[in-house]
Amino acid sequence: MATWTIGRILKWTEQFFREKGIESSRLDAEVLLAHLLKKERIFLYVHFDEPLEQAELAQFHKMVQQRVARVPVAYILGEKEFMGLTFHVTSATLVPRPDTEILVQAAIERLQALGRPCTFADIGTGTGAICLSVLHYTEETQAATVDISPEARAVAEENAAALGLAERVQFYTGDLLAPLAGQHFAALLSNPPYIPDSEVAGLQAEVRLSEPHTALAGGADGLDFYRRLCADGPALLEADGFMAFEVGAGQAAAVAQLATDNPLIARTETLKDLAGIERVVVAYRK
Repeated sequence: MATWTIGRILKWTEQFFREKGIESSRLDAEVLLAHLLKKERIFLYVHFDEPLEQAELAQFHKMVQQRVARVPVAYILGEKEFMGLTFHVTSATLVPRPDTEILVQAAIERLQALGRPCTFADIGTGTGAICLSVLHYTEETQAATVDISPEARAVAEENAAALGLAERVQFYTGDLLAPLAGQHFAALLSNPPYIPDSEVAGLQAEVRLSEPHTALAGGADGLDFYRRLCADGPALLEADGFMAFEVGAGQAAAVAQLATDNPLIARTETLKDLAGIERVVVAYRK
């Protein structure tokens, strides 16, 4: 039998993924194999002629079959890097995406500009990527997080413990702002579901088949959750507080209008992602 070396298995997997319509065929093959071997990807190139053991081949085969079934790489690995940190992910949570780093960076800058210890809230926390990243990169901050899914909350709590941030965050299970009644915050952050219901069926297979539907669908026009956040959120803000939301392409103007329709909001600003798409809406309380 021919020996399956690192180089040979990568070449075969890349071709197999391409035949099955996986766009990032080479990258996915490398990421999966490097994770299995507990090595950096550069190791694969330096040791391309190193043979794999039968147990490694068997385990890699299972990973390949999962990927062909359109399971996202992050779910196969059980983790995803975000803001330079590693987050545990499961099928109960969305996979953190690079676009959301725009929201996190905006929150960090504005919380630091307040120049005082403060507490913020993260609504629909999922893995906790937004909340925990902000805590990691700021000092003298505390946070409250809300998610309607107990399973997602458990993942976020696990990530908080792994990052050494558990003592700085309070976790709630419930519907949007309801668990936070009576509290006040320097900021409300959220990356809520914003895909119009009619468009969910046309999403990439990895998203449509694997990621939680409740974290994707945002109503007929994708704005249902923004309406609720903009209606009730400003009353939970401190006098110099702000709300910051990630939005879908083409939604920024509508979300900004929803915010300014609330008499407690003084002004809004919109931030673009690296592709020039308006990605984050920030609304400031009067």
